[in-house]
This record gives sequence, C-alpha cells and structure tokens, in this order.
Amino acid sequence: MTALSPASPAGPAPAGPAPAGSPPRLARLILHEFRYDLRCFRRNTQSMFFTLILPVLFLAIFASVFRNADVAVPGGRLGEAVYYVPGIIAYAIIAAAFSNMIVTVVRIRESGTYKRQRATPLPASAVITGRALIGALTALAIAAVILIIGWAVYGASIPGRTAPALALDIILGALVFCCLGFAVATFITSVDASQPVTLAIVLPLSFISGIFIPAGELPNWLINISAIFPVRPLAASLLAAYNPHTTGSGLNWGNLAVLTAWGILGLIIATRRFRWLPRSG
Repeated sequence: MTALSPASPAGPAPAGPAPAGSPPRLARLILHEFRYDLRCFRRNTQSMFFTLILPVLFLAIFASVFRNADVAVPGGRLGEAVYYVPGIIAYAIIAAAFSNMIVTVVRIRESGTYKRQRATPLPASAVITGRALIGALTALAIAAVILIIGWAVYGASIPGRTAPALALDIILGALVFCCLGFAVATFITSVDASQPVTLAIVLPLSFISGIFIPAGELPNWLINISAIFPVRPLAASLLAAYNPHTTGSGLNWGNLAVLTAWGILGLIIATRRFRWLPRSG
C-alpha cells in the first residue's frame, strides 16, 4: 500500500478570512457600523425631534405666515410660501447631515465608545462612512417629506426640466454637510459645547444665506459673504430648481463647485483629525 506523499493535495484548500483591508470585509464592517448607528439614532427621541420634526414646524410657520406674499427671485417673482420650501429643505439637510452629525459624533467619542471600538477590527474609515450614511439618508428622508408637504399644502411644484438638478443638489448637499459635520466634530472637546457651537455656525449662516429671510431683502455685502460658505450655494441651487423662471436644467455649476470644494475639505479634515480617544480632559 502506497502512502500519500506529504506534499500530495488532499483537496482544495479552505478559503481563509478576507484580509482586514479588503473591500468585501470593509463593506461588511461599514454595514455593521451603519446598523449600530441607525439603532442609536432611532432610540434618541430628542435627536429625532430636532432633526425630523423641527424643519417641518419651520416650514409650517414661515409658509403660513407669508402665504399671501410674494418675493423677488431671479427672473421674476415667486409666492413666498413656495420660496420657503427649498429654503427649509436646505435647512433640513444641514440639520440632519451637519448639526446632528456633530452632536452625535462628539457624544459617542466622549462617552468612550470609539475608544472601545478601537480594540476591534473596525477601521476609522468604516466608522466615518457608517455614520455619514446615517446622516445622508436622514437628510434625504426629511428632504423628501418637506418636498411632499410643500407640494400638497403650499402648491410648491417642481418643473420637470429642473427635477434632476434638484435631486443632484439634495444628494450632494447631504454628502457635503456630512463631511463637514464630522470635520467640525473633531474640534469640539465636550458634549456640552457641541450644541452651542452647532447653533452658532448654522443659525447665522442660515439667516444671511436666504433661508429664513429672502435673499432679495438682504444687503449685497451679506450675500457676497454668504456665497463663500456652503449654505448659500445649497439654498440658491434648491431655489433655482423650484423657480419657474429658471431656464435650462437648473444646474448652477458654480454653486456645485463651491459645495464640492467644501465637501473635499471636510473629508480631508475628518480623516486626518479623527481620534478614537475622548478629547475632554
């Protein structure tokens, strides 16, 4: 009887685990982090209220108070109730993808959750991507809700030729402000400071960017300043999609370029400054 040589194959070798940095394994880790963050978001009723309900309340207040007025927009005039629909969509995107992102990331980091996750195979890229997906999807969901309410209650319809531009503006805005939210969170050292810092950034920019006050009623120098920051390009792009006087596709490549530049800057800062350990103390 002939013995098998030690080098003789007894069958196909079992497949080993995917390398830690392989795309399939990274995708599974991102999905795992996404599910975890989604459960945390659903259990935080206060965060859900300010992210999902507050923009709807703002729309109801502003659009109802100014329902019978109109406002100057590029090319003509527009009912002020309709004007506020794209503006509040912009605010909702910022609230979900930026404000909520900052507060949540700081809270998770300072509670030591990231520190515990550091001992697992979870890379920083999976943490950032999973959290960003929650922010982006939440922003898209609330934007869709306000879009429907604006159409059903205030008659804010979208011309068919600008509908693709509106979708692109919403998606790009959600991604950009997710990156910026994660970036700003790296500079905040305590949970108590996260909400005041967020409000100090969002509210002034919202007022000078034409979200709460029509841009035509603001001084030109304020509009010029706001054009440098990402809130104004997002609000102006969404308004162009709703404006019936808009010609062509409604895409403003200048606004999209400003948004993209801010998103890239935010992503670079977020990835370079990400820390697993609490920053307080």
